[in-house]
Amino acid sequence: MTTAQRVVVDPITRIEGHLRIEAETDAGGRITQAYSAGTMVRGIEIILRGRDPRDAWAFAQRICGVCTLVHGIASVRSVEDALHRAIPDYALPPNAELIRNLMIAAQHVHDHVMHFYHLHALDWVDVVSALKADPRATAALAQSLSDYPRASPGYFADVQKKVKTFVEQGQLGIFANAYWGHPAYKLPPEANLMAVAHYLDALAWQRDVVKLHAIFGGKNPHPNFVVGGVPSAISVHPGGGRGAGPHYRGGQDATALNMVGLQTVQNVIAQMRAFVDQAYLPDVLAIAGFYKDWGRMGDTGGNFLSFGDLPSKGFWDTDSYLIPRGVILGRDLSTVHPVDLDDDAEIQEFVSYAWYRYAGGDGVGLHPYKGETALDYTGPKPPYEYLDVGQKYSWMKSPRWKGKPMEVGPLARVLMLYARGNPQMKALVDGALKKLDLPVDALFSTLGRTAARALESKLLADAMQGWYDQLIANIKAGDVRTFNERYWDPSTWPRHMQGVGLMEAPRGGLSHWIVVDDGQISNYQAVVPSTWNAGPRDAQGQPGPYEAALQHNHVMHDPKQPLEILRTIHSFDPCIACAVHVTDPDGEELVQVKIR
Repeated sequence: MTTAQRVVVDPITRIEGHLRIEAETDAGGRITQAYSAGTMVRGIEIILRGRDPRDAWAFAQRICGVCTLVHGIASVRSVEDALHRAIPDYALPPNAELIRNLMIAAQHVHDHVMHFYHLHALDWVDVVSALKADPRATAALAQSLSDYPRASPGYFADVQKKVKTFVEQGQLGIFANAYWGHPAYKLPPEANLMAVAHYLDALAWQRDVVKLHAIFGGKNPHPNFVVGGVPSAISVHPGGGRGAGPHYRGGQDATALNMVGLQTVQNVIAQMRAFVDQAYLPDVLAIAGFYKDWGRMGDTGGNFLSFGDLPSKGFWDTDSYLIPRGVILGRDLSTVHPVDLDDDAEIQEFVSYAWYRYAGGDGVGLHPYKGETALDYTGPKPPYEYLDVGQKYSWMKSPRWKGKPMEVGPLARVLMLYARGNPQMKALVDGALKKLDLPVDALFSTLGRTAARALESKLLADAMQGWYDQLIANIKAGDVRTFNERYWDPSTWPRHMQGVGLMEAPRGGLSHWIVVDDGQISNYQAVVPSTWNAGPRDAQGQPGPYEAALQHNHVMHDPKQPLEILRTIHSFDPCIACAVHVTDPDGEELVQVKIR
């Protein structure tokens, strides 16, 4: 590159949803400015107005088909939080909390593995290079990293043969249109072949582990939930459903959860732990060893937010969360700042560069309880070459905490656990840094973001066994309650109430804010992880985390092969669908798709 130019990547592929990145480079190819634009409209808040709060989860959960349960849980928690604020003794049965923890953690582990192998690994792994690998040397490499059973020379020879067939026939399929041969790829052929093999293994693995959601929630994607607990009646009677009531309806294909289903859950937990221990974590650390320079790229500014999640003593006992709540500022791990959810000046959303309008002016920030969703597209008429980034340029708002952009996600959670002294996470982080011979500052990077997912997966997969054991102990002790029926009827509610449903989704802190008047939703705002991370500049001109990360130490080799942009953007695992939705003004069906 010899001249400054504007690089446009639209759409960003291997993500959920539609994202456009525009980057300005200097004559040396260094990115000096970056702009993140969500290109589809957001409207779930409009869709939910006037509806029964108990039904909101079923709509909100369809925000996304990747994080299949997180919006459902955040939604039911928002209603439960509103009830708890109005009626302090309102609580969930312990079994419901345990089942939710298991479902949330399973979503994290499943999502992180899928993200690494199927969305992000191809930024680091040159699939075509795998054809040059020696299967025996690949087996020796794999066996040196872990005791993963699928590591024989014959196995890798078979995988190599499959890839060779794809390449020779010009049918790379899922591996097509990548930048094979780009000089930024550094893995030796054997490491590439090992990664491709595990890519294929992960496809089969994910089909089995999603059974946990189907067992507890009836189906996957989009399992069922209920305000007040989980819809998982527990059967304590053997047999084929000959009695009356849900506790008799157990069996392989029954409507209640019995020991057959619970044993399947145990098997899923074991499968998750084995794959994380034997393939995912070793692969991430092995690949990271060839890309240690990426520990100096992709810093978002050092501000991190975690809402916390996975309670052991009930959702409203935040001290019992496995993942702590708090804020880290300026990379300072010695201080974790508290989060006040009700302070109007803490969490706010801005629309200075987003295609919305606020009644009080677009320069103000609104707390989600007072949030507004008024669509106001002022951008260029497609097709267009470039966005006018001096004006509004995205369908995503800009969330801020005390006026500061915050990165959310696995890195934020790992840093929060590390800062709070969680012994397992401290050992995992310190062990990884020692293995890679990198300083703690390397965590604040694209590489750190990618490694954090694997470290978190190890923590959560291990924790699942403890929750499962506690659930079994409760059942054996005679506690089979999974639902609190008190205050189910809106006639028992106060006329006005409001609450926030918080959770840590795989991509970061998620919050659903609900205001209920006379039993109906009067305002609903979902502040999602990819809005925190992918949002545009705010009223002060501060870039969002995607933008800031790309502006940190990125030099492009070839603007026509923007591998450097993809590496950093994919490290966040974008889910832009979480930020965009639309419906007919009258709630009518817009389109029907039939598959024949």
